[in-house]
Amino acid sequence: MNTPSDDHHQPVWARSPKRQRGLGGLFGNLILFAVLGVVISWFAAPAVAFFGIRSAAEASDAAGLARLIDFPAVRQSLRPQLDGNPAAAAPAPSFMDDPIGAVRRQIEQATAAPAPDVEAYLTPAALAALTRGEGRYASQRAGPQPSPDATITGGPMPKPVYWGMNRARMSVTDEGGSETVFTFERKGPFEWKLVHVGLPDGVAPAPETRAAPTVEGG
Repeated sequence: MNTPSDDHHQPVWARSPKRQRGLGGLFGNLILFAVLGVVISWFAAPAVAFFGIRSAAEASDAAGLARLIDFPAVRQSLRPQLDGNPAAAAPAPSFMDDPIGAVRRQIEQATAAPAPDVEAYLTPAALAALTRGEGRYASQRAGPQPSPDATITGGPMPKPVYWGMNRARMSVTDEGGSETVFTFERKGPFEWKLVHVGLPDGVAPAPETRAAPTVEGG
């Protein structure tokens, strides 16, 4: 006759090998699932940040946008694109290094047309439009009076362009195939912020109305 097992009254090291193997397998599975969860969260975090920006922008959640966007970095990324001069992103040589060039730049700045308004792309309505792939026309959403279709929510799914340890890029494409690229940078183990917006090629349209106050943060 089989006698009742008293394994449960014994310490772990004294229990039967079969029971220990069962417990070892259970703990091993739990560790495996935990590691998989961390890995998935690690790589999914930039996508979560993208959808967080879209949701916060559609809800006009200024605090949420400030947590997800490095506004000074995004401003710096937009200015040369709107000016049509990528070299504007680089610091100009000093007067001592290039006196003729410095004088020429002063003349060009004095006679140049007003630069497009970067802030027009940083209102909640414009940011939501950017995540929907509206590109340079996102600035048209920035007026104090919303356009009739400014309540559009959702949008196309972003497409991964690059995925690295500390930087990730996603793009959204409009119906004409023009891409708007969003670059996120890691700020913590699972915290990512938008640091660069790459607009489609072309000229920024003239704003129809004066831009509404922008969201500040970063």
